[in-house]
Amino acid sequence: MLGQPQLWWGLRQASLLPASLTPVRRHAFQQVFSGRLLRHLGVRLDITGLEHAQGGPYVIVSLHEGIADPLCLLQLPLPMRFVARREIFGWPGIGPAITRLGHVSINPEHPLGGFRALWRGAERVLAGGESLVVFPQGAIAGIQSDFHRGAFEVARRVHAPVLPVAITGTHRVWSHPFAPTLRYGQRVSLTVLPPISAQDTHDTPPDVLRVRTRRAMKAAALSPGQAPARHFDPEQDGYWDGYQLHIDPEFPDLARQMADHRAALLPHSV
Repeated sequence: MLGQPQLWWGLRQASLLPASLTPVRRHAFQQVFSGRLLRHLGVRLDITGLEHAQGGPYVIVSLHEGIADPLCLLQLPLPMRFVARREIFGWPGIGPAITRLGHVSINPEHPLGGFRALWRGAERVLAGGESLVVFPQGAIAGIQSDFHRGAFEVARRVHAPVLPVAITGTHRVWSHPFAPTLRYGQRVSLTVLPPISAQDTHDTPPDVLRVRTRRAMKAAALSPGQAPARHFDPEQDGYWDGYQLHIDPEFPDLARQMADHRAALLPHSV
C-alpha cells in the first residue's frame, strides 16, 4: 500500500497527542488526518443533507460497511468521537492512536457491560460538546443487519438528539475482514438525515425509534443514485457465530437462513 507511510505516520502522531486533548484540537487533527487518507485513496465522497449536520452535540447513528466509514464521517463539520469494539483498541498502531484520541471502547458481546460503557461514554463525550458516533448494526456484515437498541436507549437517558447518517460504498474501499483487497478511486455516498430531537428521543419508546430510524436510513441508502450498499451473504462471508449479529426482519429469507443455522448449532436433547 503506497499510503502506508502516511497512515502509520498519522497514527504515530495521534498516539503522541497530549492526554488533555481539547475537542477543538481533536476535531482539527481528525479532519486533517482523514482528509489526507481519503485523498490518497481517491475516494469520491458525495455528501447530501449537510444542512442537517449543524448544532449538536448528537448521538450520531450511522450505517456501517467498513473501516473507511470513520474517515468519511469525519468530513462532517461536527466534532465527534466513535464507539468501537474493545478488540480494536489492542491493534498495533491503531489501538494507541484511538486510545489517545479518547474514543469509546465497548464489548458488544457482553450486552449489559457494553451498554453501561456506552452510556458512560455518551455522558462524558456529549458533556464536552462533542457528538458520539454509534454504529447500531454492530458489525460490517451488510445492509441486512438489524439495529441494536443501545444507541436509542442511551440517547433517551442522556436526553440527546439523534442524527441518522446513511453511508454506502465504503466496503468497496477495503472489505476487511472479508478480503484484503484495497481499492482506489471508489465512490462513497453519505446522506445526513434530519435530526431527531431530544424531546422525541425521550418521548418515543427506544424500539419504536430504532425501527423507524432503521427504515429511514436504509431507504436513503438504497435509493437511486447512491453508491451500492454491501449485501451480506453468509455462504460467502460466514455466519458470524459468536457475534451479536442479527438480521433485519424486513429481509425475511436471510433472517430465516440465519435462524436455521443457529438453531442447528444448539445442543439437542436425546
